[in-house]
Amino acid sequence: MLAWVLAQAVAAAVAPHAPDQQGVLSYPASFFAGQGADNANDMLNRIPGFSLDTGASVRGFEGAAGNVLIDGLRPATKTDDLGSILARIPVSRVERIDVIRGGAPGIDMQGKTVIANVILKKGAGWRGLLSESNYLVRDGRFFINDLRAEASGTVGPRSWELGAVIGSGADDSVSKGRSLLTHADGAPSQDALLDSKGLDLSGTATGAFETPLLGGRLRLNGRLVQDKFKEPETDRIIAPAPDLQSFGYVQRTTDTEVGGRFSRPFGAATDLELVALRTTRHRDVDSSSLEQGDDTDFFNRAISSERILRGVLKHRFGARISAEAGAENADNKLDSRTRLTVNLAATALPAANVQVEENRTEAFAKATWRATGTLTVDGALRYEFSDLTSGGDVVLSKTLQFAKPRIAVTWQATRRTQVRLRYEREVGQLDFSDFVASSNLTGVGITAGNPDLNPQQAWTREAAVEQQVWKGATVTLTARHQTLSDVVDRGPVFAPDGEVFDRPTNIGSGTEDDLIVDYTLPLDRWGWKGGLLKGNLTRRWSAVTDPTTGEKRRISGQHPDDWNLSFSQDLPRHGLYLGIDLFGGFRRDYYRFNLIETIKLQTYVRPYLEWKPTPAWSVRWELPLATAPDVRFRDTLQFFPGPRNLGGRPDVLDRHFHFPRGFSVRILRNIG
Repeated sequence: MLAWVLAQAVAAAVAPHAPDQQGVLSYPASFFAGQGADNANDMLNRIPGFSLDTGASVRGFEGAAGNVLIDGLRPATKTDDLGSILARIPVSRVERIDVIRGGAPGIDMQGKTVIANVILKKGAGWRGLLSESNYLVRDGRFFINDLRAEASGTVGPRSWELGAVIGSGADDSVSKGRSLLTHADGAPSQDALLDSKGLDLSGTATGAFETPLLGGRLRLNGRLVQDKFKEPETDRIIAPAPDLQSFGYVQRTTDTEVGGRFSRPFGAATDLELVALRTTRHRDVDSSSLEQGDDTDFFNRAISSERILRGVLKHRFGARISAEAGAENADNKLDSRTRLTVNLAATALPAANVQVEENRTEAFAKATWRATGTLTVDGALRYEFSDLTSGGDVVLSKTLQFAKPRIAVTWQATRRTQVRLRYEREVGQLDFSDFVASSNLTGVGITAGNPDLNPQQAWTREAAVEQQVWKGATVTLTARHQTLSDVVDRGPVFAPDGEVFDRPTNIGSGTEDDLIVDYTLPLDRWGWKGGLLKGNLTRRWSAVTDPTTGEKRRISGQHPDDWNLSFSQDLPRHGLYLGIDLFGGFRRDYYRFNLIETIKLQTYVRPYLEWKPTPAWSVRWELPLATAPDVRFRDTLQFFPGPRNLGGRPDVLDRHFHFPRGFSVRILRNIG
């Protein structure tokens, strides 16, 4: 009923205009002509009513899906970001993009209500790309953001892809700044000048090969990433007495991934898909501090791996009904070693050394029924069970089982109004990073790991109304309510020596409500040819019971509001494409047993200009922080004298940074 009322209210406010078509909307390559798109990712950004969802970084394959398919199939990768995959597909390789709203026979919606299917041209020869992007910061720092080389091609029925990227970048949340520590007992405040610079160095190599095999297609892919991030900080205390404090943070990461997908048709209506994937991560974190005579050093080495095997059988029962069934097995392992010393003396830390393994199996069945020309029903039932074991400092063994039903209904209420309803039980994926200790010696200190977490669960009810206002212009309103259990938040844990640490923990039940507005508004209707407005506004409400105080509060780390707005202007006659992106500021609060941390990022603006003197060459200028305010990033911590439920006024540490303005230039050359 709510969806119907919303649909009629929006429909009544606009003049009637017929949609392009119902169900599946196709956008041929000609739709993007003159829009300055360089790759498939740029093309998707220009599609009305579509926002890219790159998926989640979680265990398993099913739950990590984004909302884009390539030739009807999901990329057989987890660690390679979907946006990066799409950015490696040049416009010249794309035949069309189909956008499916609510479901269509033969299309796996990946649990989404809207999905895009990028259809590539066949036998398109070979193509390459070379680009260099540089970033100059006003404080004199110069970064080669990336040197990129990519190539793809076909040799008869076979295809191949190669890519390499190396580069460096700045952490724009830190720079020069100031901190003020105010004591609740009236002691003199500590005023300090901050100097912190974050530097990230990374290199990535990717490759893929696809060939006919046994009546089907076999695709193999691989990826290697090496990354080093360091963020030293020096604090010069100027009151109440001069002093000097120093902090160090270095993180080294090596990721690998090898995967394969075999797909084969059996007749005109049946398809088989098999996926095998293995990923590894080796990460070392070394964090240190020297303040007020105390020397603290934290070191963590975490080695993790994931192995996935998945099989799906799909069948289409005519033009209106399709079904699929399959199973997936994932085995995750983590070996984490942590060392904490204070003034060279070892300090006990809960769950310092743990070895965790989870073996998870999921069986699923899905069906899509296009009941009428205006009504589609998409249903699924997944059942997962996993065995979780832990050794080392935390010895445990437990079994988890969850049934996950889902039903989604899409109704084309009028020729320009679509209503989508969804009811689903969602089970969050266990994040192995929550199992290991972490450090932030300039703020909250040491956080313990917790291998004994249960995944968060939610019964989700969602209604969405998508309204075509005029040709190419859409406004989508989504309302969502979730009833939560086993909420993953923050809680205390005691070390063997009695010291208390913060850690992730399950805190019970809760609720979350979201209201989301997406809009795409081309301005041609008012004679502003080539102008486009696109944006999103999300408002969130949540309620959980704080495990320390027993009072209701928001979920830790959640943004109450998120918004962004982009304006672009295409001037293809002059080879110019310009625009301005606004990114709304955010606030998030973390509620730990003895402190509250509030992080704020202020709104910033990014204008850009791209010049394409020829189809093969482009030069792009950006001002990433064109209107950066005096205080762009602020981290405020309230340190209570004990657990927050015991009361007492907190000491307050307020840290803020002023990242300087700068500009970036990218030169790109398409080959072939």
